[in-house]
Amino acid sequence: MKIIGITGSIGCGKTTLAGLVKKLGYSVYDVDGWVRRLYYKKDFIAVIEKNFPQVVKDGKVDKRALRNIVFTHNEQLKKLEALIHPFLKQTLKQLVRKNHYYNDLYFIDAALLYEMGWNKYCDCVIVADVDYEIQKQRVMNRDHISAEDFDKINNVQMKNSDKILLADVVINTDKPKNLLLVELACLMDGLE
Repeated sequence: MKIIGITGSIGCGKTTLAGLVKKLGYSVYDVDGWVRRLYYKKDFIAVIEKNFPQVVKDGKVDKRALRNIVFTHNEQLKKLEALIHPFLKQTLKQLVRKNHYYNDLYFIDAALLYEMGWNKYCDCVIVADVDYEIQKQRVMNRDHISAEDFDKINNVQMKNSDKILLADVVINTDKPKNLLLVELACLMDGLE
């Protein structure tokens, strides 16, 4: 089993790369998806309610209210990450236990791969990259947020330039998907 990490800052094209890897027939595990599912688990909601009581109403987490808190106050973001990361690490361990006998490539799509220290579990890390202005416009258009909100989110993340320094492979995503697909297919040949 080889684990390949796909990461990159918000709006840099990480999810696009992961989708293309799936199109090539590989298994891709979406850590953001794992996080989204956490918000429907009663035990996790209870943990959130204990630590952020103002964002839980009728047994549901108001994710927009939570986002406003954590992206405005960095210490609150660290607190939330400390609650989420143990749940995610357990899921990763289950994935490895289940698949470690297979001689296949498994991809982990994780925005915070380096921040969580998961690069140590990866045989190779791919970082998606794009020009800052393109990144900003992608996020503002996709999430319907202001430039100010983009800056709040981007400023609390590890800089993509720092991720690039740690990467095994950097892929610029400012190109048509068919060219990205060819680039990834060539990369997979070298990884198998």
